[in-house]
Amino acid sequence: MRDPVRAHVALLRGINLGKRRIPMPELAAIFTDAGCEDVRTYIASGNVVYGAAPALAARIPGLVEEAIRKGHGFDCPVVGRSAAELDAIVAGNPFTDAALSDPKTVHVAFLRDRPAKARVQALDPDRSPPDRFVVKGREVYLHYPDGAARSKLTNAYLDTTLDTVSTARNWRTVRKLQEMTRERLTG
Repeated sequence: MRDPVRAHVALLRGINLGKRRIPMPELAAIFTDAGCEDVRTYIASGNVVYGAAPALAARIPGLVEEAIRKGHGFDCPVVGRSAAELDAIVAGNPFTDAALSDPKTVHVAFLRDRPAKARVQALDPDRSPPDRFVVKGREVYLHYPDGAARSKLTNAYLDTTLDTVSTARNWRTVRKLQEMTRERLTG
């Protein structure tokens, strides 16, 4: 079994939309050039599973953001989590019933930083009915019964209100990334 602290996931926001395109082999090369090993991407929306020592993993978001800025000419926020953190995120889902019955209605917004308590309290629970959210640490669990496209609980709203950077993934993607980190640990 490989060392679990060495499996990580990077979540890039807004990649491969409009002119912000990076082919997945090129994105994987950016991570390899930064010192990561066993780099794998999942779908072309900026999900990368990789191996790295904890000290390097903590620096990867900044290194990747800088490489994209220099090599592609645009800013692309990157949020990282370890395999253990991803396991805890999956286990902590407050919308388990919805995730089981209709997984496309459940999302997780991954935050770069843990928001201050006052910032979390500033989130308006009535901003986008019937949508619901729960903030746990550096994650915002979102339930969109009518779909995410209609929601007013957007990255822009979360970023501004919580004073951080967010990037969201649907529940199926979260579970697939968890599976990929586990494969990396046992592979």
